Amino acid sequence: MSDTSDFIIIGGGIVGLATAMTLSLRFPDKKIVVLEKEATLAAHQTGHNSGVIHAGVYYAPGSLKATFCRKGVAATIDFCTKHQVAYEQCGKLIVATTPLELERMHTLYERCQANGLNPIRLDEIALKEREPNIVGLGALYVDVTGIVDYPAMTRAMAQIVIENGGEIFNSTEVESIRETPHHVEIKTQNQHYICQNLIVCSGIQADRLARMAGIEIDFKMVPFRGEYYRLNKRHNDVVNHLIYPVPNPDLPFLGVHLTRMIDGSVTVGPNAVLGFSREGYPKGSINLRDVIEMVGFSGFWKLMFKNWRSGLAEFKNSLSKKRYLKLCQKYCPSLTLADLEPYPTGIRAQAVLNDGTLVHDFLIKRTSRMLHVCNAPSPAATSSIPIAEHLADMIVDGSNAEIS
Repeated sequence: MSDTSDFIIIGGGIVGLATAMTLSLRFPDKKIVVLEKEATLAAHQTGHNSGVIHAGVYYAPGSLKATFCRKGVAATIDFCTKHQVAYEQCGKLIVATTPLELERMHTLYERCQANGLNPIRLDEIALKEREPNIVGLGALYVDVTGIVDYPAMTRAMAQIVIENGGEIFNSTEVESIRETPHHVEIKTQNQHYICQNLIVCSGIQADRLARMAGIEIDFKMVPFRGEYYRLNKRHNDVVNHLIYPVPNPDLPFLGVHLTRMIDGSVTVGPNAVLGFSREGYPKGSINLRDVIEMVGFSGFWKLMFKNWRSGLAEFKNSLSKKRYLKLCQKYCPSLTLADLEPYPTGIRAQAVLNDGTLVHDFLIKRTSRMLHVCNAPSPAATSSIPIAEHLADMIVDGSNAEIS
């Protein structure tokens, strides 16, 4: 039995649902179908992130990250306002605790300005006035950063898709993809789908879906666990803003930070520990297929060789709650071990090239009838609506160019 559609989107995270929503609004007469292998939407990265509406502080000016993020902040807030999804623009402070970090903070200040933000530099006294429980030599204040419930956003997008006549099928895992000159065929365990255009937003499975579709790729997805703690509820008012350290430019991740959550709690994290299962969230999760593919990939070993010191440090921090606490006490010294309570882990889908280079920007590959979002790093959730608009533009344009 076959089901024919105009557009099929594989992936029920926020990027996939934003894409389906955008297409349903642009093409109200077209049939749109979303296929999601899990029983619920937003089951992976969308439902396991920090909930931050990123402002675009760290991204290279002119990159897709910077462009999408700047548009994404406004689009996210507008969407949440219209559809009654909880959000708050609480702002963020990037706190320098050493003279070297103060120097690095100046570079961040210039990048903020280049990305169209209006950062405010705070000295030690001004920082203490804003955040009595935070210590530092100075900070950058970025007011547009916020927090939101991304799974709730995803569900609201799904409702719009359904109201516009679209269909969403959960528990539907794709087993094969075949493109012909006239259509794309997708097979699942129980169904055979045909569509005019396929858009794949499959997160950490992006490399596998691309290969399944016959696309030649020069990367593999490598999972990095982002482990969090939640502070004891007596610390719900410990900070007024989001508190970030000044990142080390030699490392690919931002470091452990304090994040106010939309439910009123405060989380600490994430770290960035190599994972041994793409979708295994409990500590110690191992997936044999994932491990075999990873260790058989030359780019993985090149990445490990270049970053073994930071990787070892992250692994030690993961094993030792005391070491993790020290990362927090660097700027919030009042915290104790007893304050760190369990919180769900996230897994970052990171594309790694054959030469061991991390793909930092968005990577989109296309054929005549397919678009594959092959790398959608943070701030993908913040940027989901402009990413979706970009994908819809690519379909209308019909260009065969790859975007990276």
